[in-house]
Amino acid sequence: MPRLSTLLLGWYKASKRALPWRDHPDPYAVWVSEIMCQQTRVETVVPYFEKWMKQFPSVKALASASERDVLAVWEGLGYYSRARNLRRAAKIVVEKFGGRLPSNLEDLRSLPGIGRYTVGAIASLAFKMDEPTLDGNIRRVFSRLFDVKGYADSPGGEKILWALAGENLPKGRAGDYNQALMDLGAMVCLPKNPRCSICPLKNLCKAQRNGTQEMRPTMKPKKRIPTYVHAAAVIVERGRVLLSQRPADGLLGGMWEFPNARIDGDPARELVKALRGATRLKVRVEARGGRSQASAHGRRELGTVSHAYSHFRVAVYPFWCEKVEIPKDKNLKWVKLKDLEDYPMGKVERQIARQIK
Repeated sequence: MPRLSTLLLGWYKASKRALPWRDHPDPYAVWVSEIMCQQTRVETVVPYFEKWMKQFPSVKALASASERDVLAVWEGLGYYSRARNLRRAAKIVVEKFGGRLPSNLEDLRSLPGIGRYTVGAIASLAFKMDEPTLDGNIRRVFSRLFDVKGYADSPGGEKILWALAGENLPKGRAGDYNQALMDLGAMVCLPKNPRCSICPLKNLCKAQRNGTQEMRPTMKPKKRIPTYVHAAAVIVERGRVLLSQRPADGLLGGMWEFPNARIDGDPARELVKALRGATRLKVRVEARGGRSQASAHGRRELGTVSHAYSHFRVAVYPFWCEKVEIPKDKNLKWVKLKDLEDYPMGKVERQIARQIK
């Protein structure tokens, strides 16, 4: 559909968003931005991108950085495996490709954290190659343009949408075309209440014609999201607090937290037993009685913290505690209260940290 690309590129020229990584001369900047924008709104990404590029202005700077420094800059963006993979990939780029992001598609695919979507985005945006890409915005635009009825997040649906992305790619303009589709999905073809009246493609849109735009894309039914309850021990002595570092792999890998464990019952009573079983750390809760979280030493009450992740929710009850016995564990560390900001944490832990300072 040549008319599609003509209309879309004309709209993009007049309406495109001003983003700090666009028209950047370094493919590294495009790579970082695409990783950051996965499952995250662009408006949220912009300040993180600017901070990241200031801290790690090149692939070599990133490769030589510590994981702690990388996670600290990333803190708040979520999906922390993306940051760890960026650092791992940067090391490979330095060692194998002389510090320059490779333009070869197979070499790009070999890097940690770079999948089919990211390969297409980097190839078209950074290297001006005629490659399609398919992020959430583009998936929604094509699902409506062609009124795709199948599940867009199923293997079959993905195959159809990738084919549409490739078939309608204007030769020599893939970078602008892919960015135009992203912008159209973010600014006009919205998930709810799409702004069809101002869409440059409204006369080509089959869903608009059939009145099904609010029904597209069709997604697989979501499973019920469970809620887990944790209790956390806040142990402060002589201006220091005891932290635990999470394993490198898995959720929030390498991040720091207050020693905690999942519980099933009264948080204050379960905390001591749960910690002993999970970490061999023996503590005594300072609470004066009942379920009060106020400290017997006059410290202020600690509030419960909740957070929703992609596949579950968590509620964490923090308690002032006294240590009874601390095991020799390399993942446990006493940290000065004034240095807490230097230790990367997830959103739940950071909220607790701000309550105790």
